[in-house]
Amino acid sequence: MIRSRFSHVQTWVFDLDNTLYPPEARLFDQIEVRMTDWVMRELGIDRDAANSLRRDYWHRFGTTLAGLMRLHGVDPSAYLYEVHDIDLGHLTPDPHLARGIAALPGRRIVYTNASRPYAERVVAARGLAGLFDAVYGVEHAGFHPKPERAAFEAVFATDGLSPDRAAMFEDDPRNLAAPHEMGMRTVHVAPEPTEAPHIHHHTDDLAHFLGQLAAA
Repeated sequence: MIRSRFSHVQTWVFDLDNTLYPPEARLFDQIEVRMTDWVMRELGIDRDAANSLRRDYWHRFGTTLAGLMRLHGVDPSAYLYEVHDIDLGHLTPDPHLARGIAALPGRRIVYTNASRPYAERVVAARGLAGLFDAVYGVEHAGFHPKPERAAFEAVFATDGLSPDRAAMFEDDPRNLAAPHEMGMRTVHVAPEPTEAPHIHHHTDDLAHFLGQLAAA
């Protein structure tokens, strides 16, 4: 039954962080420390102020980087390299997830607010290398972040996908609003569901959800 709701889908779009690996991996704990250190050094403020600014920009602009670019004119390339230079040693391959992704018919892509080099490292660490037709980072959206619709439009235009024949898997409910408006089937991947009209489905186990699609 659930497979019938995805029968029109030709392109499967996956977010990266906390979607293709579980939140328990806590990679963002490392990234947030590096973002705070970067803000402290580059803006000359203390740790408390840097943490407050980092959180404020994430809420206001979608990512800390978007706020830093808009209000401080930072170099996004240098920032992205530094904040994503983290240890992935505790990530483990997920054969169940790999089988579920491999079984999806059509095109499979990753689209993240992080950078492509970082995304490719995470994909490899999860044992998912070779399963995706393309990996897109924030650089492919002209550094516009999700949840901005312009960011999705830029990446989807580059990929050539038709939103009305695509599905989006994402942990941040904010980032499913624009895909829903564009006609995509939306799946919220998170430990707890969020009730919102722009969310079609919720799962706390992406591998199991994909297995249902393949088996239906």
